[in-house]
Amino acid sequence: MVDAIVSAVLKQLNSTAVEEAKEQVRLVTGVEKEVKRLQDNLEAIQAVLADAERRQVKEEHVRLWLDKLKQASYDIDDVLDEWNTARGKLQNEGVDADNALSFLQKLCSSFFPAASCFGFEQLFLRRDIAKKIKEMNETLDNISRQKDTFNLSVTRSKEDKSERTQSTALINVSEVCGRNEEKNALKGKLLSETAEQPNAIQLISLVGMGGIGKTTLAQLAYNDADVINNFNVRIWVCVSDPFDEFRIAKAIIENLEGSTPNLGELNSLHQRINNSIAGKKVLLVLDDVWTEDGNKWESFQRCLINGHRGSKILATTRKETVARMIGSTYVISIEELSEPECWSLFKRFAFLNRSRSDCKQLEEIGRKITWKCKGLPLAVKTIGSLLRFKKAREEWQSILDSEIWQVEEFEKNLLPALLLSYNDLPNEIKRCFSYCAVLPKECYVDRDELIKLWMAQGYIDQKGNKEMEMEMEMVGERYFDLLAKRSFFQEFEKDEEGNVKRYKMHDIVHGFAQLLTKVECAAMEVGSVGEPPLLRNICYEKLRHSILVLHYNASFPVSIFNAKKLRSLLIQGYSLQHMPSFFDQLTCLRALRIGKYGDDAIERIPNGIEKLIHLRYLKLFFVGIEELPETCCELFNLQNLDLRRCSKFKRLPQNIGKLVNLRHLIFDEDDLEYMPKGMGSLTGLRTLSEFVAVSGGGKYGSKACNLDGLRHMNHLRGSLKIRGLGNVTDVDGAKNAELEKKKNLISLELEFDKEEEEDEDEVNHQAIIEALRPHPNLESLQISFYEVKARFPNWILSLNKLRMLCLSFCKKCEIMPPLGKLQSLEVLDIWEMHGIKRVGDEVLGIESDHMHGTSPSLSPSPSSSSSSSSVIAFPRLKKFTLWSLDGWEEWEFIEENITIMPQLNSLAIRDCSKLKMLPDQVLRSTTLKKLEINDCPILEKSFKEAAGDDRSKISCIPTVIIDSRYVQIDRH
Repeated sequence: MVDAIVSAVLKQLNSTAVEEAKEQVRLVTGVEKEVKRLQDNLEAIQAVLADAERRQVKEEHVRLWLDKLKQASYDIDDVLDEWNTARGKLQNEGVDADNALSFLQKLCSSFFPAASCFGFEQLFLRRDIAKKIKEMNETLDNISRQKDTFNLSVTRSKEDKSERTQSTALINVSEVCGRNEEKNALKGKLLSETAEQPNAIQLISLVGMGGIGKTTLAQLAYNDADVINNFNVRIWVCVSDPFDEFRIAKAIIENLEGSTPNLGELNSLHQRINNSIAGKKVLLVLDDVWTEDGNKWESFQRCLINGHRGSKILATTRKETVARMIGSTYVISIEELSEPECWSLFKRFAFLNRSRSDCKQLEEIGRKITWKCKGLPLAVKTIGSLLRFKKAREEWQSILDSEIWQVEEFEKNLLPALLLSYNDLPNEIKRCFSYCAVLPKECYVDRDELIKLWMAQGYIDQKGNKEMEMEMEMVGERYFDLLAKRSFFQEFEKDEEGNVKRYKMHDIVHGFAQLLTKVECAAMEVGSVGEPPLLRNICYEKLRHSILVLHYNASFPVSIFNAKKLRSLLIQGYSLQHMPSFFDQLTCLRALRIGKYGDDAIERIPNGIEKLIHLRYLKLFFVGIEELPETCCELFNLQNLDLRRCSKFKRLPQNIGKLVNLRHLIFDEDDLEYMPKGMGSLTGLRTLSEFVAVSGGGKYGSKACNLDGLRHMNHLRGSLKIRGLGNVTDVDGAKNAELEKKKNLISLELEFDKEEEEDEDEVNHQAIIEALRPHPNLESLQISFYEVKARFPNWILSLNKLRMLCLSFCKKCEIMPPLGKLQSLEVLDIWEMHGIKRVGDEVLGIESDHMHGTSPSLSPSPSSSSSSSSVIAFPRLKKFTLWSLDGWEEWEFIEENITIMPQLNSLAIRDCSKLKMLPDQVLRSTTLKKLEINDCPILEKSFKEAAGDDRSKISCIPTVIIDSRYVQIDRH
């Protein structure tokens, strides 16, 4: 943990020194020697950190020394951040190198109060930073001198390899509970013969977190009688980390021949294995594999290819990436034990040799203790073994009331297992994991919010050079995926695309993170009666991250103001009537989240928020403010501003353009009145909830930003909504938005609503929407209130990746656009288009072709000839919804030599009162699984008649719902 912090500070220090040297603005001069001294001290300390972290387990004085180093590293990081912030502000204000110093000197010697205030501020800031750097050096000098008294060894080893326990194939089956399903699945794979790749050895992997039971399951299968009889030779090797090719090869030969060969060359060992297994059906179990080095694995695997058909390799690993790297043909993910299985396992240990009456007396409390283990077999066995020797109910109650990591036996048995996984993480990801200790227990956590919190703490850097730079958010996603694949996260909630949106941490893993951070993180709950003892026992001077939950009638705990070095404060309250004023006391904050459940009682942000110069993450929810104070624009480092669920919020600060580091600006749609003039300066934005367009001569006048404010926001990602397009008259301004350059936008919503009701300018709407051509990468498009009778933008048909399209409230539209030409369209929604009376071949995109006497020009079928029957309209459409088309009477396709909607799965028609019938081409679709018709009286009548008499037209549709009632349901 300390090594991770020191490494990050060194990186920050080196970066700051380089930037200060090359930048035009030199804020702090004359401290080069002090900075060099800091670097030298930190590098010398870093060299012995591995040994110090190993020895701290048993040596109290080393642990205290590491704690001093950690606190000093945090302080250095704050000073460097203050330095970088001040330099960045000067650059942003346009002060150049030649004039910077003289500018300050002139102002400071001036008698003009307005100017001297700025000058003195900058001068004092320079002196303050230089003074702090000197003080940090003195502190680090003392720490470095202490280091020399401990005789610490210089080593690059990340962990103490001796901590790893070697597994064996032996198992006491009577101690195993559950896992029958996984055992049967594994056994089936081990005994199966595959026709695919008959000469290749099959690889099976068991993947799961430490202590989940991977080795136990492998032992069960290894010792199964059917498995024993199926193989000529069975070999068990505990691989562990590092992947020692010589040791593994010798262990295999010892299993095969009964003795260890005296061979010094790896090639000789591999040749010996190859010869020994020739023609034999082999089962090789490789327990506890960690390496992701494909080269080592390939070299090792080549010596096994001589085995007989049906030979298998079974690997256990905590890392999904390892299972993929070794080319597993089958992966079994090991989940937690069920509650009954946990209870059964617990009883075998805790109730051993107890009387029936004792067991009955302790059962209720025993079940509660078992529940705390959350399905982790190692935890169940550990606590069960401990309680075997606890006779009194009071002793059991004490264990139940304790935090799981306060139980000594847990630390002895579980800690080594989890430390192995933790120590295997890269330094930068160790900090990301440890930060999770501050997040709520047993709750789903939003993945993207976690990544933004990591960014706020400086745990994530952009990777690569400027040409091939990886976004911080993408790096964060990679870190998250790595932790997930190593089983630190679980219970994922995913979107329709399979992307993780939310997750949970296993309680024991969360407790492990808290154990690592100890006094640095605190989760605090405050009730209605004073401050709980936990708050009074906290070491506030070392507290860095805190989540604070205020229950009904609870007062805000002012003791939190003693945590002067706090970096994260996440507040959620049920009785918070006003936002506490702490900005002048908690100036080290980098992440601040404040929310009140219930009404929006908090109506203003206290003065002084500009003092949070390190702040990068600000989230307010259920807060009743209408606007942010202008002082928020002094938060130079702010990356994330999230105002969702602030229902009264209407206005962003006018000088928001000063927040040049802002990456995510998120708020509820349809609430903002206008976009401030400075929006165009936010060129680093990755997320913008919506852009509100206003008329140039409207009531907001010169305060508002026009569409050309979007021009340089080419980093925008994900989705963007542009509202108020009905107000726009400047076509050139719309062109200057340059949406076509925003290649990372995948979803766009264009809304032509207006400030005032008046006759719509059809020609202007058409020109504006043509000017807003998006990048062809767009996957989702919604157009609303677009008042043009016959023409949608030409660029729609150029969107070859468009998967979802919604046309809504386009009430004047009379002709459907030729959407059948969209090759990737999967979802199509048509709402409130009252001018449509007839839908025919024009929507397929062929009417204009027939008018010119040519054959249809649509998507050719890959399996057909080039004749007209080979063309396909809507080739990938799966879901089609038509809603409230008041004037729609006919839907008929005349062209017969066209395949229409060959993948349609769901069709819903609602509130189309005049529609008479559906086209036969749709009704006879072999892919249509669900047809839903509601509030369409004429159409409903015809279908009810069909259902009562001739069902042939709908007989191939499994589910038909008419007027909210099932008419036909697939029973198969």
